[in-house]
Amino acid sequence: MREAAFIKKNKDRWASFENSLKESKKLMPDELANLYLQVVNDLSFAQTYYTRSKTALYLNDLARKAHFSIYKNKKEKSNRIITFWKYELPLLFSHYQRDLLLSFLIFGLAMGIGFFSVYQDVDFTRVIMGDAYVDMTLENIREGDPMGVYHHQSAVPMFLGIAANNIKVGFYAFISGILTPILSVVILFQNGVMLGSFDGFLIQQGVGLQANSIIWIHGVFEIFVIIVCGAAGLILGKSLLFPHTYTRLQSVQRGFWDGMKICFSTVPFFLVAAFLESFVTRHSQMPLPVAWIVIAVSICIIVFYYIIYPRKIRRKFEPNLQNLQ
Repeated sequence: MREAAFIKKNKDRWASFENSLKESKKLMPDELANLYLQVVNDLSFAQTYYTRSKTALYLNDLARKAHFSIYKNKKEKSNRIITFWKYELPLLFSHYQRDLLLSFLIFGLAMGIGFFSVYQDVDFTRVIMGDAYVDMTLENIREGDPMGVYHHQSAVPMFLGIAANNIKVGFYAFISGILTPILSVVILFQNGVMLGSFDGFLIQQGVGLQANSIIWIHGVFEIFVIIVCGAAGLILGKSLLFPHTYTRLQSVQRGFWDGMKICFSTVPFFLVAAFLESFVTRHSQMPLPVAWIVIAVSICIIVFYYIIYPRKIRRKFEPNLQNLQ
């Protein structure tokens, strides 16, 4: 985007923000924080593509004034973290709800294929999961504890191993998007088929309800955030294929940083999933009502933070977001 077009597109919003700073006492802190985030975003863009220009100097001064107005009596580091999780990430999610939905549909389709493939060929699960894992599960079923696999390792090493592996899978699903969205789709598809085939296998063995009540204690967070990372990969891949009004390099940089932030948001949820799998799921004989309460609460947390809350924040700041890049 040429500098003149960048200025023309945003100058009214900058002028409005300057006026808002003069009357900052009349603004709600949330509104002022949102305007500040937009100016910082513009400043980052200007410093990247219009280095040492008057535009970058102007935005730097504007951001400095805004920073002083908002944070003058607060510790910058702690407040920045709060702002990032409370406003910046949800606002970012609100722009990419379609990508999240597409990722969810791809995963759901793959899960359905895996589920029904087991009914066409009972050995399909062995192809996907491996003979050793299937045989171990069958042995656990015979012993009356289908999810006995979670007893085989002590909790702390299990937590560390699961957390590291899941975070690696999630970030790989994201970074694969740099080679177009195809690899991200493949990763989503593989994980969906794996889950669907194993679930179909458990149902065929007559332990579907019991097993699912244990699996989904950690599975809600684990599976959904893999879907979120897949959406981040789709965003990155789309930025390469469809730059729109930006140069391809600008578009990829924008897609990378947006996708990275979205992917980074999943780390706490991956850690929670690993904790639940290591310390809670191992109690595989827990009462079903307890398990389903944990599952219901997990679903509510995920849906609220990634879907409901971003839309609420977007509606709240809609007048300011209309000019957001």
